Amino acid sequence: MNRLLLGLLLCFSLWSHTALASVLAIDYGTDWIKASLMAPGVPFDVLLNRDSKRKIQSSVGWKKEDRLFASDAFNIAGRFPQDSFSELKYLQGAPFDSPTTSFYASISTADLIKTSRGTVGARRTDGSEWSVEELIAMQLAYIRDLAESTLNGEKVADVVLTVPAFYTQHERDAVIDAVEIAGMRTLALVHDGSAVAINYAMTRTFTDKPEHHIIYDAGASSVRATIVSFSSVDAKSKTSGTAIQVAGLGFERQVGGNELDRRLREILVKDFEKKHRTDVRSDKRAMAKLWKEANRVKTILSANSDASTSVESLTNDIDYRSKVSRSDFESACRDLTGRFVKPISDALANADMTLDNITSVILTGGSSRTPIIQAAVTAAVGKSRIAQNVNADEAAVLGAGLHGAALSRQFKTKDIRLTDIAPYDVQVSYIAESKSQGSKPRTINTLVFPVGSKVGTRKTLTFKRKDDFNLKLTYRTPVLPGYPSDILEAELKGIPEALQNLTEMGAVDPVVKATVVLSESGFVSIQDAIAFGEIKDDSLTGKLKSFLGGGSSSSEEATTEKETAVRSESETSSSSSADPSATAETKPVKKDNTIPLELNVKLASIPPMSVAEKRAARDRLMAIDRLESGKRAREEARNSLEGYLYRVRDLLEDDSTESPFVKCSQQAERKAMEQKLQESFAWLSEHDDDALTKDFIAQRSALESLEQPIIHRYTEIQEFPKALNVSQMMNWSARLFITEAKTNLTAAQDSEIPPRYTKEEIDSLEKTLKEHEVWMNEMVEKQKRVKMNEDPVLESSMLKEKVKPLETQLQKLLKKKAPRIPKKPKTTTSSSTTTTAKESGSASSDSSTQGHDEL
Repeated sequence: MNRLLLGLLLCFSLWSHTALASVLAIDYGTDWIKASLMAPGVPFDVLLNRDSKRKIQSSVGWKKEDRLFASDAFNIAGRFPQDSFSELKYLQGAPFDSPTTSFYASISTADLIKTSRGTVGARRTDGSEWSVEELIAMQLAYIRDLAESTLNGEKVADVVLTVPAFYTQHERDAVIDAVEIAGMRTLALVHDGSAVAINYAMTRTFTDKPEHHIIYDAGASSVRATIVSFSSVDAKSKTSGTAIQVAGLGFERQVGGNELDRRLREILVKDFEKKHRTDVRSDKRAMAKLWKEANRVKTILSANSDASTSVESLTNDIDYRSKVSRSDFESACRDLTGRFVKPISDALANADMTLDNITSVILTGGSSRTPIIQAAVTAAVGKSRIAQNVNADEAAVLGAGLHGAALSRQFKTKDIRLTDIAPYDVQVSYIAESKSQGSKPRTINTLVFPVGSKVGTRKTLTFKRKDDFNLKLTYRTPVLPGYPSDILEAELKGIPEALQNLTEMGAVDPVVKATVVLSESGFVSIQDAIAFGEIKDDSLTGKLKSFLGGGSSSSEEATTEKETAVRSESETSSSSSADPSATAETKPVKKDNTIPLELNVKLASIPPMSVAEKRAARDRLMAIDRLESGKRAREEARNSLEGYLYRVRDLLEDDSTESPFVKCSQQAERKAMEQKLQESFAWLSEHDDDALTKDFIAQRSALESLEQPIIHRYTEIQEFPKALNVSQMMNWSARLFITEAKTNLTAAQDSEIPPRYTKEEIDSLEKTLKEHEVWMNEMVEKQKRVKMNEDPVLESSMLKEKVKPLETQLQKLLKKKAPRIPKKPKTTTSSSTTTTAKESGSASSDSSTQGHDEL
């Protein structure tokens, strides 16, 4: 019902189909991927995979040389544990030496490696190495292919992705890199809690008074809480919209459904080792099987008090069977209860609210169904506040799709205005200028974007500096153990020269200004840097302007720490090229009192992939795609040949005299086909493994060339009566037309009315008709003498071609307009002036009418 309402609320603009671009929304989760497609003529809904499933396993893997995706990749982990890669979301932008990587290694059987950028990669059993960005790009490309299949091959380029609000700039960079490697471009990143809020607001109306809700998202890898305020915009207007303001954020990383799976697997491992006295931890295949089994058992325990577990040949040919109770499972996870609800209290503190301000707590995320999490949240907020009125699996991706449609400006949707916030304190750091020679360097730190700052804003920093210097953007406190705090460093150059030029131009106390941007997608960057100074105007106009209040803008900016001032600006930001939502960067326009400075930006300790690295990764993926496409084409050609051979064999083995194949074929033809069939079977048996795609096609074409005459005869038997009937009907129509035309011609001559058709036209049509009738009768008689297993002398295509001149000539005459019949002028005799006047008026009226007829 919810999707139906969304479909009714969503309508497309009246632009042409070709002018509209599709928008793909992807909710890339740790365990599952959900996608939705916004495209002209396509119902807005969750994208189905090739098995018609509404969610897709976040996995990619190889079964020897064959690459697999989704559930197929996840299910082979028990056989190929080092060639199946799942839960890769943990590793997006993660340093190799971080606790996050260690945790991932504890739940995964993948062979992890350190990349040249200090991030995480994986090594397959064949020795090939892949970065996490490349492995995720493969999955995103798989989703893109599903979307393009839905659009019958139309290309999909723009994508909106959900990300956790707690993602750092490094993690967001990793998301963008994966998208670009997959051959798409990111329209925007949207926080998953905000996406759920958009979905929630789409089918609801609100008043002027803000309504506060908590979006509680329990996923596989983390738990997040987002406090959202809903209110109406222009409530009195018929086109009123909804304002969504994110007021607070709280999150607990690495505490989610997978931590529950890990602890449940630990129960199974200990139970197995206790029963069988066998080490199972060193067997990667066994651990992969138990990971899958733990997830299955957890699902059963969500609805039952106990669950049976069974794994055939777990390790050393030992079959493992046991039973797990929900009480034992929850006992092993009891210490997590406080961490499950901590994001709620953190979000309330971040928003400066209490539970009294909250209308409801909306549960979403797959792990929100787990009883232990539901019980913890219910105990913390009260049962009356728990709401389950959104689709826990699909709300985020549907909201992201609607957000992307609004951003693209090519779709008309409900007016929903989202204002999100930043999750971390961001500060700017720089070395203060030395006051005296030999003094110790002093670092100045200034908070530019505190926690809760609105995205899509920028701030201007003012510096009283004389020499070139560097600015650093960093997180004020470490966001996670092992993760870098630095974001970027920018070198401002050309300051002395610029200040000197401004001074020579008459500027008073010139300063340096830098603009720092927090983009809509959560990226922080330094947009530009300038030297600025107020130039004194000694003219009468300048003095009057100064007297009336047009003085220096720098006087409005108070300096802090004697070095810098921070001024907020409300306008929307434009960010660095790494930010998908940034507009094209424009250089400051040079004014008399403004000189642009050279700005050299150096990225953080974990920089995003370079253009060259992404191009190389894209080329690797395209090479795999081409190879797999060639394999699929070969397999299809091989299967097509084999299926065709068996079909022909069945035809040849059918000796029934009533078989259409036997009726339409000659013995010599069947014998030739049988010989070629035997040769093809022998060839297929010998060259099945080494033949090329073109070889399979050539083998089928050779046999088809022998069958084609037989098929043609049978087809003609079916089509000839239809074509003959059409020709006969055309002859009858032409004959009927000629008879009526001749009658009308005679009548017109007797009444002196211009005829519609001339004698020459009628005679010409009659000649064409007779020629066609003679030809057709002669050819039909010949065809009657042809046997079913002989090639026809008169084919349906010949009948269609021969009747065309007659049809064209007849249609031309039928469309001919009737000639106008001239009206004779009326003459009257007048006996009086009055009568003459009246008749004159009547004649004038007739003249007017005649003129109208002529028109």
